[in-house]
Amino acid sequence: MRPRRFHPFTRGRAESTKPESTKTESTKTGDTVRARPRPSRLRLSRRRAAARAAAAGEIQASESGGAQVVRPAHGRGGMFRSLRNHNYRLYATGGIVSNVGTWMQRTAQDWLVLELTHGSAAALGVTTALQFAPQLALGMWGGMLADRYAKRPILIASQALMGVLALSLGLLTVTGAAQVWHVYAMALLVGVISCLDIPTRQAFVVEMVGRDDLTNAIALNSSIFNLARVVGPALAGVLIYVLGGTGPIFLVNSLTFAGVIASLLLMRRSELRTPEPLPRAKGQLREGLRYVLDRRELLTPILVVAFLSMFSQSFMMSIALMAREVFQAGASSFGLASSGFAVGALAGALLAARRVRPGRKLLFGGAVAFGLAQIAAGLAPWYAAYLLFLVPTGIALITVNTAANAIVQLGTSAEMRGRVMGIYFLVFTGGAPIGAPLIGWVSELAGPRMGVMIGGVMTLVGTGLAVLLANAIIRRRSSNAVVRGAVPAAGGAR
Repeated sequence: MRPRRFHPFTRGRAESTKPESTKTESTKTGDTVRARPRPSRLRLSRRRAAARAAAAGEIQASESGGAQVVRPAHGRGGMFRSLRNHNYRLYATGGIVSNVGTWMQRTAQDWLVLELTHGSAAALGVTTALQFAPQLALGMWGGMLADRYAKRPILIASQALMGVLALSLGLLTVTGAAQVWHVYAMALLVGVISCLDIPTRQAFVVEMVGRDDLTNAIALNSSIFNLARVVGPALAGVLIYVLGGTGPIFLVNSLTFAGVIASLLLMRRSELRTPEPLPRAKGQLREGLRYVLDRRELLTPILVVAFLSMFSQSFMMSIALMAREVFQAGASSFGLASSGFAVGALAGALLAARRVRPGRKLLFGGAVAFGLAQIAAGLAPWYAAYLLFLVPTGIALITVNTAANAIVQLGTSAEMRGRVMGIYFLVFTGGAPIGAPLIGWVSELAGPRMGVMIGGVMTLVGTGLAVLLANAIIRRRSSNAVVRGAVPAAGGAR
């Protein structure tokens, strides 16, 4: 047999010809010496991987009864990781086109109301209230229908109906037949359709990307929405000036709904994580409400959003009033102000896209910052300073919205998500009919500056009240449950 040559880098191999998996080490107990197999490197690496996965919550039971490592489909990092999903890429692409058109219409709608009413702030507040008032009556019903039926056909139908409404108002405006009650009627009908569209759209996101990328997808949706808020108002302001009216804006928006409809039709149904539809039964709305009231981690962010929504919508309405009445800006400058607010909102959404799971500190910090930024914007002495203050205001508002949305969705079970999101958007949009007319009335009496600053003060007060009210409700329901002999499930999602 040929002798092995000694080499410093192969010393271990020269000393033993046995495979690594058969090496032994001796342990002495009293007078008895027994051999214990030394684990192989492969076995050790598997153990370390299993320990790391267990610490990260990535172990699940296998079909054979053992445990297996489950690695997420997408990495944890990455600002745009949700775009690796084919269906979500289609959805996001269609959303960009449609949201730009929606913000163009929102700008044109506000400008049209001011033209038809000769600058009435109260009429602007009524329009905003009519668009969001249906959520108070129908928001929870929309969420329940989202749990009962397939979400994709619902979204296709709702987008088609809103496109028809935009086309109708555009034709009325172009022909010179538009009156302020036409705008009121369209705002009300859009609000009714949104009662079903909004909770369905929010609950549909997790079906496209799953729970691992849900927070990222919510933030990217907000980024798309606010990117459109940057481009849409500025483009609308220029087109209103160039074309000499708001009618063409409504017509263009009616065409943009085709982008969302096409993206929904082209999705791969086999890749959607569609839950079992909820069967019809009595008491499902009450069940959804009890589900939220018994869980502090859902109730607190929903109440914070409820108070903020009263004044966030009115603040965006006040941008038109501040631009036109305080700084005497034209349509193009008004679009610039709306875009300045949206730049901040877009920055806040992109920052949120990097977070894996937001917490309560971020939620409360963003709410306080939004209130303070509103006060600062109301005190701005020059238009340039006002535009500057709009950026942090947008960052703070979108931080609150994305954090609250992610906290609520991640804390909700799949069979309850439609109803919970219906409640969430009931308070998210249902606060506008209360806050918008109030701030509009104050702005007419004391000026737009005072309306903006009062909105900021009420935001700060409302944040504190939300925490106190959530604690009081949880304590009350816990004590009642103890009296009945049953403690409510105050933990996470079932």
